[in-house]
Amino acid sequence: MPINRKVPLRKCIATGEMLPKKEMIRVVRTQEGEVTVDLTGKKSGRGAYVSKSEAAIKTAKEKNVFERQLEVKIPEQVYDDLMAIVRKEPSA
Repeated sequence: MPINRKVPLRKCIATGEMLPKKEMIRVVRTQEGEVTVDLTGKKSGRGAYVSKSEAAIKTAKEKNVFERQLEVKIPEQVYDDLMAIVRKEPSA
């Protein structure tokens, strides 16, 4: 008999939606202040989640939500990486 496990939910910083963690992309700021996209969801550091949609990423960029959440300047490369990941994912 399958065990019903609790699905971890995370809040998208752009849209405010609560979604399963696996449907989100995590951006992490390490202790050194480096900001990277964390596809594993397990890197140590301060993390913020965004939905896997171009609209959510654009909203986060326009409103500088990552900068406020992670308290550090976000390099343009991070947004480029997020867009590449979303465009590469098959539509569900």
